[in-house]
Amino acid sequence: MLQLSNEQLSITIAEKGAELQSLTRKDLRQEYLWSGDPAFWGKKSPVLFPVVGGLKQNSYRYNGQTYTLGRHGFARDRVFTVVEQTADTLRLQLVNDAGTLQVYPFPFRFEITYTLQGTQLTVTYKVLNTGDGPLFFSVGGHPAFKVPLAPGTAYEDYYLYFNQAEDAGRWPLSPDGLIERMPQPLLEHSHALPLTKPLFYEDALVLKALASDTVTLKSDKTPHGLEFHFGGFPYLGIWAAKDADFVCIEPWCGIADHVDASGELEEKEGIMRLEAGEVFEKAWWVRVF
Repeated sequence: MLQLSNEQLSITIAEKGAELQSLTRKDLRQEYLWSGDPAFWGKKSPVLFPVVGGLKQNSYRYNGQTYTLGRHGFARDRVFTVVEQTADTLRLQLVNDAGTLQVYPFPFRFEITYTLQGTQLTVTYKVLNTGDGPLFFSVGGHPAFKVPLAPGTAYEDYYLYFNQAEDAGRWPLSPDGLIERMPQPLLEHSHALPLTKPLFYEDALVLKALASDTVTLKSDKTPHGLEFHFGGFPYLGIWAAKDADFVCIEPWCGIADHVDASGELEEKEGIMRLEAGEVFEKAWWVRVF
């Protein structure tokens, strides 16, 4: 397990999946990340690459060939290599190998950097096309934050507060995890989304084209919470396992296949394209209080 800390924050990261395992505010002795209880959901903050969400029939086509790839891709199950560590930064990388090329025929270098600054953790994704042709990919985060945070508070005491008033529907997911044809009402010129366990009984809330770039997890019954910035990510997922004490705030560059998806990778909604030698970089951050 890898560790990084400053005067206010301490984090731990697993080399498998480069997955965040703990986010602690040291002066408050407060853990903000979900415990990973396998009775509900055994992960804490998986990294989604080279796809986000599910593929139709768990497969896609590229250059006339069909490939099988599971939900959220393979990065979360691969061991990353540490390439740099300083007092406040940890950088890990994953590169293509014979195993990845069987399911994803693209040479790549994928880097994740964790940076601490005061009470803020920044997570940066960097994708490099090391091949001769175009690279098609999606990338996203899936951090699960502990709710309730403070003793004496309940899950329903918390809400998500968007920094802009939102008129946004949720895009429902089919039983096999594909985006349905039409959104359902969710936010109607509102900043606040109250958290309840039944809110997630029909899977994740999938949001597109939000006006906001920041959402705050807060409660009127405690001063403790967190601010999450996802500017530059075109999609946002919000999810919890059934009746579990957490909420995932998921910034995505990419999205699950539509129920009517063609299966062609180049036609996939939200797919990113990098030309040979190009670099993609995007970051989200969380500030805990």
